[in-house]
Amino acid sequence: MRPIETRYARSGDVRIAYQVVGQGSFDLVFVPGFISNLDLHWEDEGYSRLLKRLSAFSRLILFDKRGTGLSDRVDTHNLPSLETRMDDVRAVMDATGSGRAAILGASEGAPMAMLFAATYPERTRALVLYGGYA
Repeated sequence: MRPIETRYARSGDVRIAYQVVGQGSFDLVFVPGFISNLDLHWEDEGYSRLLKRLSAFSRLILFDKRGTGLSDRVDTHNLPSLETRMDDVRAVMDATGSGRAAILGASEGAPMAMLFAATYPERTRALVLYGGYA
């Protein structure tokens, strides 16, 4: 498998790292849990197997949330709100040309995915939650 290109979307004054994999018939945005790193995900055998399976039937859009992985750091004395972080999903979708996508929120990413779906129902094809919590 060739290396996946990492690109950056601008969300306010922060750069959000993202990758696009696969050429399926619909877009699938993966909202990760607490910890993510786009490059390291591909080095983990189990996680990369999951990503390969998801990208087999979709155009999979992956990103590192602000303050994690390859995305810009945040001021730990002024942490962003859930609404600000949720808008990063919109910024990544805009940067990838995705008008409407299925949103998959895992673990701590589930509340962010739910808020996105409620805020942008016209851009949400489906909402899938895995291991989510409040």
